[in-house]
Amino acid sequence: MNTHMPAGEIYNDEGVGKMLKKIPSILPPELIKTMMEMGHGDEIVLADGNFQCNEYGKRVVRMDGHNIPEILDAILKFFPLDTYTKQPIVLMEVVPGDNVETPIWDKYKNIIKKSDESEGLHNGFLHLERFEYYERAKKAFVIVATSEPALYANIILKKGVVV
Repeated sequence: MNTHMPAGEIYNDEGVGKMLKKIPSILPPELIKTMMEMGHGDEIVLADGNFQCNEYGKRVVRMDGHNIPEILDAILKFFPLDTYTKQPIVLMEVVPGDNVETPIWDKYKNIIKKSDESEGLHNGFLHLERFEYYERAKKAFVIVATSEPALYANIILKKGVVV
């Protein structure tokens, strides 16, 4: 099997490369395959560098060296958000007493607004208390481990249908 995987190339079961168009090169083949296996209503967690991915994830895809905004932008090029859910995007609310700013949330809004999935922002983000968020993350189809340094940067996306 060919172990060298150029950007944007996906391999079939025989190890033969198949080039695909318009797949952002940042996305590893494992993540693309996993997202294709997801069904309507399944969730993906893009986890910051502090998140306990291996503790909470049934499936974990590592994207070390990458930050969430660039991954979110790449994913939304072909990942439908659930329009049957009031708020298909979930963030962890800041713990009371934690004096932390969350400018990354504005970055997320801008990325989503620019995407074809801007309808997912119609009702804003759903904010969950820390431990509620962890419980929700445990049920996710996949957790993507990133090197995102921002605090409270974890984001959950609920997959919609392709129409």
